[in-house]
Amino acid sequence: EVQLVESGGGLVQAGGSLRLSCAGSGFTFDDYAIGWFRQAPGKEREGVSCISNSDVPTYYADSVKGRFTISSDTAKNTVYLQMNSLKPEDTAVYYCAAVSVILYPNRSPQQSCRVPNFAPMGYWGQGTQVTVSS
Repeated sequence: EVQLVESGGGLVQAGGSLRLSCAGSGFTFDDYAIGWFRQAPGKEREGVSCISNSDVPTYYADSVKGRFTISSDTAKNTVYLQMNSLKPEDTAVYYCAAVSVILYPNRSPQQSCRVPNFAPMGYWGQGTQVTVSS
């Protein structure tokens, strides 16, 4: 059974840092594109960062460039999202998702790291809440 479990969310003051973890089981990370997405109240779910072993470069949304870093530890089947200089507008539920690299579009990073490319053929975690206070 494929499972993705996020952890590391919490409440932090603006300017602070958090590191989210996405631990996967039931599949091999090397064969999958992994993405971090977030959804704020009343807003659509959006791609934050995606990483894969495909030809598609790592993606960061403009709003997080220079502040967030995605990394993977294939030995642990875990992907991390290091979030620094957090802002109140980063408040959201953060989800990780995985889709086979065979299904991950070979397009620009911005076009590839989108919710429709991870659903319904991919796998999603349950989400972890990140709240940044001002």
